[in-house]
Amino acid sequence: MMYLETVAVDYTKEVAENVWVIGFRSARITEVLRPGQFLNIKPDSSYDPLLRRAYSVHRVDGDKIELIYNVHGKGSAIFAAKRPGDPLDVMGPLGVPFRLDGKFKKGILVSGGLGIAPMPILGEALHQRGYDVVNIHGARNASMIVQDDRLRNPHYATDDGSLGLHSNVVQAVEHYLDRDHSNDSVRLFACGPNKMLDSLTEFCANRDLDLKVSLECQMACGIGICQGCPVEMKRGNRKYTLVCMHGPNYDVGDLVLESLPTEHG
Repeated sequence: MMYLETVAVDYTKEVAENVWVIGFRSARITEVLRPGQFLNIKPDSSYDPLLRRAYSVHRVDGDKIELIYNVHGKGSAIFAAKRPGDPLDVMGPLGVPFRLDGKFKKGILVSGGLGIAPMPILGEALHQRGYDVVNIHGARNASMIVQDDRLRNPHYATDDGSLGLHSNVVQAVEHYLDRDHSNDSVRLFACGPNKMLDSLTEFCANRDLDLKVSLECQMACGIGICQGCPVEMKRGNRKYTLVCMHGPNYDVGDLVLESLPTEHG
């Protein structure tokens, strides 16, 4: 079930270096939202910018929704300038949620930068189903790390060593697995830059680890009409799928990684 509605902004705030959140309420959307789905937002009532922006849902608390974003263009700058009570044109939830079924005991949630967006909701859903949950989050430095109190068992990595491991996030995953001896009965869920997903895919293939990915990409309509977010498939009934309709969450083994769509920004 998808809804199109105008909501009132509750708040906007900066939570890390150039990382902002915006909060609002929608009982209808939160009732049907599932982990990994996204919303398509029109930043302003004008036609500039014209296109909507796709954002993963970062938090849900009752009817409260929180999105997370960087300010890197006209649309996101409009977001950051919103004040309580300002209207926001929201469409969603959209996309296929994460698959939470299967034979695994622990979910390892791997995120780079804004890839942290879907992880709090995903972690809570896994926990409620009885799975152990670990979060491994990486960024360039400590000021860009989003330290969210709803992340279960968080581990951090920074490129400059200013917080957590002095490593990239894939090396942090390797460090955790080697220390915890958790190669068996784990499933990795990952969201982040394409370069991170490429490296993590290679690592998981070498260790025969189950990896699900949530793709970050630019979208326009969000409902499959514009055909603007195709990704090539290795297997299945379709040569190409649309991230907005058939994703953004995939089994990494189904994807042709070289075809991953352009990321936000």
